[in-house]
Amino acid sequence: MPKPPSIKTSVNDFLREAHDQAITKATSARLIFAMDATASREPTWDLATSLHAELFNIASATRLDVQLVYYRGLDDFFVSGWNKEPRSLLGEMQNVRCRGGRTQILRVLQHARRQIANEKTEAVVFVGDCCEESPNEIYACAGELGLFRLPVFVFQEGNDPHARQVFKQIAARSRGAYARFTPGSAKELAALLGAVVAYATNGKDAVSELTTTEARHLLKQLPP
Repeated sequence: MPKPPSIKTSVNDFLREAHDQAITKATSARLIFAMDATASREPTWDLATSLHAELFNIASATRLDVQLVYYRGLDDFFVSGWNKEPRSLLGEMQNVRCRGGRTQILRVLQHARRQIANEKTEAVVFVGDCCEESPNEIYACAGELGLFRLPVFVFQEGNDPHARQVFKQIAARSRGAYARFTPGSAKELAALLGAVVAYATNGKDAVSELTTTEARHLLKQLPP
């Protein structure tokens, strides 16, 4: 009886497919990659770091520029420069240590709003598991991003009901998409991040060419 494919094999198969959809655009694209780096997030940070080089190398031919944003601790909020080389961003991620603290999701969205006001940016990715802030200002800022056509792709680890409600609203109001992934699932997180890379580099049509369940789920939520 043949063995089922390993997680590593499944992820690599997906990455090859995403690569085929991401190599046709010649102009540069920009993606803000934001993560909750509070103490509970350390396992997922390590997971994202381990996937990072492969995920963003699929867009190397498109000159994808990635900016890392994260928050942690009492008031620690970090924004990197724009990284043209996946290796540079990987080095930054490997040096981060998660620390306890409250969420700063509003600051992430406010940063994205300032960014899109200054220069074109294709998408924002946010990965987190909870929201400890009042949602009203978050919703208002997400709506402004929608007006600027800067979609936020929100990926929730776990199943906290309050976070799910807030995260879905962020995605809907910004004209982005929401998805939940299983804690520690490299395959699911790779598929979600890879779909956003395809979107940022080649638009909605590139996502429609992907065959993963995760990509199809995101595609259904994107506006025409």
